[in-house]
Amino acid sequence: MALSTLIMHTECHAIEGLYVRLMSEKREDAPTDGDAETEEAKDAEKSSIRDLLVSAAFDLFTESGYENTTVDDIVRRAGVGRRSFFRYFPTKEAVVFPDHDRALDELVAYMEEGPRDADPVGRACDAALLVMRMYAENADFSARRYALTRSVPALRRHETTVVRSYERALAAYLERRFATLPDGGLRAHVIAAGIVAAHNYGLRAWLRSGAQGDATPSVGQALDLVRRNWADSGESVVVVARSSAPMWQVMQRLETALKDR
Repeated sequence: MALSTLIMHTECHAIEGLYVRLMSEKREDAPTDGDAETEEAKDAEKSSIRDLLVSAAFDLFTESGYENTTVDDIVRRAGVGRRSFFRYFPTKEAVVFPDHDRALDELVAYMEEGPRDADPVGRACDAALLVMRMYAENADFSARRYALTRSVPALRRHETTVVRSYERALAAYLERRFATLPDGGLRAHVIAAGIVAAHNYGLRAWLRSGAQGDATPSVGQALDLVRRNWADSGESVVVVARSSAPMWQVMQRLETALKDR
């Protein structure tokens, strides 16, 4: 066999061996159906433990009162370890709002994934409706939480923190969308506060009724007020004021300018 033919033959074998090894490694690294099933099982287990803790906590809050219930009481009732509680909830207050992180993530994702030419106020209002639907998914739990929160000052304070996180997320999105407007920052924060106020007004009206029926009409009606007043009309309002002017004066001029349109 000629030397050149021998070299070529050897190189082909080497390349073939490398290809087989790479494909074998790829198959080993690729997720299998079993891996997917394992991940699903882990997620289901996490959800189950989380639900157990929430259920145990609310049963104890009803039986003994919020202030008289400790984290140790909750984990004992749930049948899990103390470390499991803090793996899911940083504080006792947080167990009362177990769906907050998911709702906030969904709200932010909905706004960010919207088309660039979408009306930002309408998009933000629609995002707020996602939070309402989260409450409506489990109306009984939402009604129990509302009653508990009204009676416990510590939970009202925690609820204020939760609400502020929604408002900050809405304002951050609107600030980016209004970045080219002279009053973009002011407009973003005023509208974000308005959306949160409208959402909470409609939601609490539904909760006060015992969470009966559909929450959408009361929340939707409140948010429509924000849409009508702030939805994009293709116009911009420019208010000129000194940088040292107090906020009440800026708002007064803005209100006058809006009336004169």
